[in-house]
Amino acid sequence: IDKDALDAQVKERKIQEAAEKAQHEKFAHDMKKNDKLMCLLEERQKNEIKDLNRALTEFHKNFQKPETRREFDLNDPQALKKDRPARVSDSDLRCTISGMQKFMGEDLNYDQRMKFQKEQLREWSLQQQKDWKNALADQKLADDLYDKFRIELDRKIMEEQKKEEESRRVVCTATKDFNRIQVAELDHKNELEKAQKMKDDMDEITFLLRGDLLSENPDQAIGPMGKHHVLVDRWKGMNQEQLMAIRQFQKEQALEKLRVREQERQRDAEWDRQLLQTARAQLLWERQQQRENRVQRRDLDFVNAELSQEQKAK
Repeated sequence: IDKDALDAQVKERKIQEAAEKAQHEKFAHDMKKNDKLMCLLEERQKNEIKDLNRALTEFHKNFQKPETRREFDLNDPQALKKDRPARVSDSDLRCTISGMQKFMGEDLNYDQRMKFQKEQLREWSLQQQKDWKNALADQKLADDLYDKFRIELDRKIMEEQKKEEESRRVVCTATKDFNRIQVAELDHKNELEKAQKMKDDMDEITFLLRGDLLSENPDQAIGPMGKHHVLVDRWKGMNQEQLMAIRQFQKEQALEKLRVREQERQRDAEWDRQLLQTARAQLLWERQQQRENRVQRRDLDFVNAELSQEQKAK
């Protein structure tokens, strides 16, 4: 009995260690999965920031050149080279009939220059507004694409969780059905064994009632036709050898019954213990899965919140 109990404890400990190992492997798999997801999100964010900076640099390079600025004419290093002299020759059309050059304080092209500058300023303003609207539209498109990607990612994660819960529910249902079938088979087997035992007992009682023990068949009652021919009027009882044979047979039957009952008891006890261990392991596994799902969902919400804050900050 001590050896059986020790073996049962060793088996239970091995089952617990296997369950703990499976839980650790599942937790490690989930951690790897979350790390991979975080790496993908960080890589995507870095690429988006890199693309945005590249687009901003291209925008400055193409649409905000130094020569397109309003005050560029004041800081143009080639201004003196580009400027025309006050007088080129005697036939210069800018010279008046009197032959005098432009006097100090005069500005004959003021109206045209101011009109041209206003028109140029208006064109610059319209171009900047157009570029700003395009940049805002591109940013809004990028934000919409990022939101769609995040929503699609959350949807896929939820679908994976639903599939995992559904598979776990199917496994639990199959396990319960299997256990119920096993219990039904065990009950049916017990009923058959009980009926067989009752039949054996009745056969044994019938055999004893009809056997030599109660039939009063002594040795001197053997007739002239053989050993098994009994003369009823001469029967005095069984001899000592027959009684010993009957007692030995009964003792063997009793020992056999005890052995069969002990085997049945051990088999029933082992079956009950296995059922109890299976139910306990299933309960522990379900609790662990619930805790892991809560932790995973909390981590996912935290990651989504951080991404949302970073997006808002951008």
